[in-house]
Amino acid sequence: MLLDADDCQLVLIDYQARLMPAIHDGPAVLANARRLAQAARLLQVPVWATEQNPARLGGTDEALVPLCDRIVPKMGFSGADELQALLAPPAPAPRGNARSLPRHLQKPAETAPERGTVVIAGCETHVCMLQTALMLLEAEWDVCVVTDACGSRTERNRDAAYDRLAGAGCELVTTEMVGFEWLRDCEHPQFRAWQALIK
Repeated sequence: MLLDADDCQLVLIDYQARLMPAIHDGPAVLANARRLAQAARLLQVPVWATEQNPARLGGTDEALVPLCDRIVPKMGFSGADELQALLAPPAPAPRGNARSLPRHLQKPAETAPERGTVVIAGCETHVCMLQTALMLLEAEWDVCVVTDACGSRTERNRDAAYDRLAGAGCELVTTEMVGFEWLRDCEHPQFRAWQALIK
């Protein structure tokens, strides 16, 4: 199944000032997270982010902040609970006076537009990102993990997380896979902008 920009939401987990210097290959991981967020902005994909204990680990990387629709703080390792209300906003209440019309004439409540695929990346891969992804998968979201935009302090921990995530049913993808699948072809109006981001 190819990723569809209209069905996706991007979730960025804990790209924080005091954490990133400890992440293996941190600058490359952060650069790919920025590319993802920029591509999401080009294609009107919502971008959500979390911060683990921001008082201790600092805020989200300053280059990512303006690319996010919302950043939510958390103390638990998983951010699934904090993100759930953003990913699936409640449906609007039914309109009209329920007493004035028979039930069969009342307008049904419109359902909120649903984007059922979560494209997720973050740090540390084997802790906060893994727990968030697994809990979103359990809540019946389609979850795609962007491997080249994820990091841990050690490669071994990061790679063990990928094995576990794939075994649980997450799709493993890369930044370029996501961007090119969102675009679908070279005639897309944002193709040149995306090309500039990856060169």
